[in-house]
Amino acid sequence: MSESVFGPEYLKIQTVFKRDERNVIIPGDWSTDEMAYLVDAQWSWTEKVDGTNIRLHWNGENITVGGRTDSAQIPSHLLTHDVLGRLNDPALWQSIFPESNNATVYGEGYGPKIQSGGHYRPDHAFVVFDVRVGDWWLKPDAVNDVAEKLGLQVVPSRGEMTLREAVEVVRNRSIESSWEGARIEGLVGRPCVDLYSRKGERIIAKVKVKDFIDYERRSRP
Repeated sequence: MSESVFGPEYLKIQTVFKRDERNVIIPGDWSTDEMAYLVDAQWSWTEKVDGTNIRLHWNGENITVGGRTDSAQIPSHLLTHDVLGRLNDPALWQSIFPESNNATVYGEGYGPKIQSGGHYRPDHAFVVFDVRVGDWWLKPDAVNDVAEKLGLQVVPSRGEMTLREAVEVVRNRSIESSWEGARIEGLVGRPCVDLYSRKGERIIAKVKVKDFIDYERRSRP
């Protein structure tokens, strides 16, 4: 995880299954040893939003806006939108993080012209999924508190399930989006107690509806 004026980059979230030479998932072949070991443990899940990853970083004086990587381009219509524009208030950030000059809020910008995000709503918005202060990742209640103070929503919680159960509800399309009329893209989960790999990376997984659609299409005779 690299440091920059935009704050630490968010790790690339691992798909639950390995992929074959056609880039199609191999159900049952877990992508990491950690996932295979934790398959029947309880995980906490949120809805995966089909948008563009955004970082809001507070350095104690200024707010910077970046993408998932330092080179990522942020859609101009999102940058100029007042959802992000009104957050450019140092006094607001100082009141939320009075003792920190290194806080990063991670979320998704979504809405028309952003991925297929137009099916969520007719305008643009920003939804929070994580917050890091210094070297600490905040717990869900604290993430919710920061988002509320910033006047932002958090990604919808989908409760606790085992990894195996989450795979089944996504594969069977038996879970619907929290946004009325929207198609659910999938789920993002992490063990209910934060755990880390041997590389020191947080264990986070995603289960996507599209991966199973592609698998089923390629598996037909």
